[in-house]
Parts: sequence; structure tokens; C-alpha cells
Amino acid sequence: MKRSSVKTLTLISILGTISFILMLIQVPLPFLPPFLTVDLSDVPAFIGFILFGWIPGLAIIGLKILIYGILISSEPVGPIANLLASLSMLVPVYFIYLKNKTTKGLIIGFVVGILSLTVMMSLLNYFVFLPAYGAIVDLTDIVENVRMIVAASIIPFNIVKGLIIAIVSYFVYIKLIPKLKSVLK
Repeated sequence: MKRSSVKTLTLISILGTISFILMLIQVPLPFLPPFLTVDLSDVPAFIGFILFGWIPGLAIIGLKILIYGILISSEPVGPIANLLASLSMLVPVYFIYLKNKTTKGLIIGFVVGILSLTVMMSLLNYFVFLPAYGAIVDLTDIVENVRMIVAASIIPFNIVKGLIIAIVSYFVYIKLIPKLKSVLK
């Protein structure tokens, strides 16, 4: 195996582990249900997408979810929701940025990524996640009020979460990505 391949694989593993650790630091947003928390675990995956491409970016997200699922989670709904939320935001960001590798392309990617995250998670929460979670935990009120929960909580939460991840990732892109690119050469 080439030295650069080992360096790349090592950095992908480190980013996946950092992503898992950041997933443990969950901050609830005021005025929203406490099960909706923001974490910065998508930022290391963003770094992986920009530095190495979409397959390593997916591997970082997958590693985060795998470690979380094995060590922390007692139910499958949360990790699957986190996986799909990460993908729905970061994949559009990456492919739009790939076409136009400029700051403007990145910002357009973030806008599309936030919209994708909001629409995808609203639909998935309405039809899949909230009913499944309500059935697992036996919370009938969640199932009965799913439309209100999505409109009043899920949509604003995903917009705010997407904005936070986009802003932090933007500063990482400006400050850290150039330094990491020079180290990887």
C-alpha cells in the first residue's frame, strides 16, 4: 500500500472517530422538543467529502453511525435518521461544489443542502421516523400529532441545524481545508 493511501485511510478513520465524538455532544434548541438536538458530527464528514470525495465522505458518516449504533444507541430510529440527515445535506453540498469549486459554489451547495435536509427529514419524520419511534417507545401522542410536530418542530429544527452546520463547515473550509490539503500532498 502506498504511503499516501495509508495517510488518507488514517485521516478518514480519524475523521470518522471525531465525527462520532462530536455526535455525543448534543445541544437541544430552545422552544423545540428535547429529542431534537444539534451536534457538529457532520463537519468532519464535510471535510472528508471536500478532501477525498464522496465515497470517503460516506465512509466517515457510516463509521460515525456504526460506532454510535454499537456503543450508544438502544434503538435503530435515531441512528438511521442521523445517517439520512447527514446524507441529505452533505451529498448535495458536495456535488454542487464539485461543479464549481469556489466559495460561491460552496454557499449555493449549502443552501441546496439545507433545503434538501429540511424536505427529506420532514417527509421521513412524517411518514416513517416519528410513527416508528412512537411505536417503539409507545408514545401514542407522537403518532396522533405527527403533522403538528413536523410543522412546528421538525421543519424549523432542520433549517437551524443546517445553518449551524453550514456556518461551521464554511469556516472550516476557509481556515482548515487549505492546511489539510498542503499536509496531504
